[in-house]
Amino acid sequence: MVSRAAAEAMDAADPLARLRRRFGLADDLVYLDGNSLGAPPVTVASALAALQDEWARDLIGGWDGGWWEAPVTVGEKIAPLLGAAPGQVVVTDSTSVNFYKLLVGALRLRPDRSAIATVEGNFPTDRYLIEEVARQWGVRVDERPAAEAASIGSDTAVLTLTHVDYRSGAMHDLPGLTSAAHDVGALVLWDLSHSVGAMPLSLDAAGVDLAVGCSYKYLNGGPGAPAWCYVAHRHQGAIESPLPGWLSHAEPFAMADRFRPSAGMRRLLTGTPPMLSLRALDAALDVFAVVTMASLRHKSLALGDLFIALADDRLTGLGFAVITPRPHGDRGSQVSLCRHDAADLLPRLAARGVIADHRPPDVLRFGLAPLYVRFVDVWDAVERLATLGEPLVGAADSGVGPETSPGISPEISPEISPEMSTGISSDRP
Repeated sequence: MVSRAAAEAMDAADPLARLRRRFGLADDLVYLDGNSLGAPPVTVASALAALQDEWARDLIGGWDGGWWEAPVTVGEKIAPLLGAAPGQVVVTDSTSVNFYKLLVGALRLRPDRSAIATVEGNFPTDRYLIEEVARQWGVRVDERPAAEAASIGSDTAVLTLTHVDYRSGAMHDLPGLTSAAHDVGALVLWDLSHSVGAMPLSLDAAGVDLAVGCSYKYLNGGPGAPAWCYVAHRHQGAIESPLPGWLSHAEPFAMADRFRPSAGMRRLLTGTPPMLSLRALDAALDVFAVVTMASLRHKSLALGDLFIALADDRLTGLGFAVITPRPHGDRGSQVSLCRHDAADLLPRLAARGVIADHRPPDVLRFGLAPLYVRFVDVWDAVERLATLGEPLVGAADSGVGPETSPGISPEISPEISPEMSTGISSDRP
């Protein structure tokens, strides 16, 4: 078993450890719910205070001082995290609203197709919208097992998937499925809410058509922060939003009677930008300027490897099962455990200083946000969880055991491999 001292040594050797000070987290708090709501960056308060000063000083003139441009300028800060060239990302509305706009936009780009394809267990809100859009547009929903996601038919207009499964943390093959959809002439719409900010993404290189995502998870934009959407350059001249607004008009202040869409990503805007939340998100994104996505992914996998190894050692026989895939290429930035009384365990775990979350009926999720989660946090979380679990007399083996565990992978050892040292730029905090 890895000792707590060994976990502390991993933190001492971690070149990303100093980033935790950029977040308002108490030293004794184990916060493993960043896959639901990211921790607050300490710079947000001053950014909001500066906006308040602008508002008081400039009043309505503030719109001429850069506020109108915020959806685009903040979108450009997200673009590199997506592997997207400039001019393809805008921040606006909620993830659900953006998903609706792009799903309908995809159907309009493929008017001769009759199906929306997705997989069983896709994120519930996305599924609700898929069903409603299908009803509105008179197309069918092709919902299939995840293993059959690549086998869509030539009648498919769009394949839409959540990149990382919200329950298990399993990750789809984004480049492979994008290619498979294109092979039959379909478009692909990805929901990257559980991916962006935690791992490298290469939307342009993979040929992705459309994508959406929230900004309050790994991007730490704050509760209810506005979402973003991505449209590849090749589709921007033709995609039509079903929710046109005055800000998406080619001449917003002309107040014309007929709608004429703006060029580029501005046509995906709808109404007045929410400047308070946009300014908070803008400040939160600054941390990504001093760290590489490759180093964040490296640490994320190391945290996950440690969690799984400790679960194999400490939680065996207590009724827990690791349901997150163990191979690095198959998982996102969380580890999920299954146990019959997961909902009851969550508040008891919180009482011991570990914040995680639960998804019905029996899943405990532990988000491993690499910007601020420590290796010792992982150790403490598993140890405190072990103290809550009582052996299940006569229960079948949970599937958690040394024989199924790779332990901590050789390339991400407790000493932290040397390539992590290149993760922070020379102007590191």
